[in-house]
Parts: sequence; C-alpha cells; structure tokens
Amino acid sequence: MDPAEAAHVSETVAEKVLQYLRDASGWKICRESNGVSVSWRPSVEFPGNLYRGEGILCATPEEVWDCVKPAAGGLREKWDENVTSFEIIQSITDTLCISRTSTPSAAMKLISPRDFVDLVLVKRYEDGTISSNATHVEHPLCPPKPGFVRGFNHPCGCFCEPLPGEPNKTNLVTFFQTDLSGYLPQSVVDSFFPRSMTSFYANLQKAVKKFHD
Repeated sequence: MDPAEAAHVSETVAEKVLQYLRDASGWKICRESNGVSVSWRPSVEFPGNLYRGEGILCATPEEVWDCVKPAAGGLREKWDENVTSFEIIQSITDTLCISRTSTPSAAMKLISPRDFVDLVLVKRYEDGTISSNATHVEHPLCPPKPGFVRGFNHPCGCFCEPLPGEPNKTNLVTFFQTDLSGYLPQSVVDSFFPRSMTSFYANLQKAVKKFHD
C-alpha cells in the first residue's frame, strides 16, 4: 500500500475513533459484568452495530498496551481467546502497519474461523493515552485463505487511558465495528460481541498480571 495513502486513511480512521470516544450520545448499555460496561449504537459505516467497551484494569497504561499492541509474535495471541494468530503483512512506519488477524470458530461453532486484514495506526496523546486505530484494507500479499471467511473491521480501536492519581490503573475503552460476513443470523452476531468483549477484559486483566507481575 502506498505510504502516503496509508497515512491519510489511517489518520482519518483515528479521527473517527476519537469522535466515538468523545461522543456520548446514542449509546445503549447491553452488558455489564465485573466492572466492565458494553454499549452499542447503530453503525453509520455498515448495516450493523458499533460496540463500545469500558473498564478499569489494575496495571499501568504501558503494561496494558504491551498486551494489546499490534506486534508480530506479541502477547495478544498468547492470551486472547479470539485471536489464533497475528502477523504483520507490511510495516509502513514504526507506528503504521498492515496486519492479518485470524480468529477461531466461536458461538458453539456457529461462527466459523475468520480472518481480517487491517491498516493499523498507533497514536500517543499528550495526556499519556496510547491508542490503536484500525480499518479493513485489501492487500496483494493477503488474498482470501481457504478455511477462513474474510471479515471486515470498520473503524475500530482502543484507548489505554491513564487515571489521574492512580498510576497503576488504566481505563481501557475499546471500539468494535465488525462485519463478520458469511450468512450469520443477526441474533448470533448481536449476542456474540457483548459476551466476547466482557471476556476480553477479564482475560486481559489476567494476562497483565501474568506477564507484568
């Protein structure tokens, strides 16, 4: 992918995801569990939903980021039950890359294995927040693979936010906006994301404790 085009697209996506963070209107809570809240609103990107997760983790933003950052051979595939593998298809800069993520079957195998090819931008903000911002792209080195249904992530990402006065805690806000493709009943999709997002937070807290204690 052309570096200039990639930079432009990724900055546009990052601005959208930042707007999701700042815009408090229209969210409806669909699941609350162990201090994690998941809410949704209709997506304007595709005929589906935009999901927002929020919860406080007992770790510094850098420690949380170390477990979620987009890195080949990183920690994510070690702890995230929804990630089978993560690979970098093209490294554009030290904060911008194209990745392929594969996921296992889910929802009692109603959802077959998926893969996603994304342009991912890492941003750091002045207040210490670290974010990842992603959207689906096509890449010649990553055609559809046998055994996987190609899914599409619309603008999505996460924010590892420091908590004032609590240096060893992080407010993690996540946004998922995923077209799983295939012929899935909407009810399966609608029940899958809130449940998988709350387990994401629980598994991440365990991972941070395991890898950074």
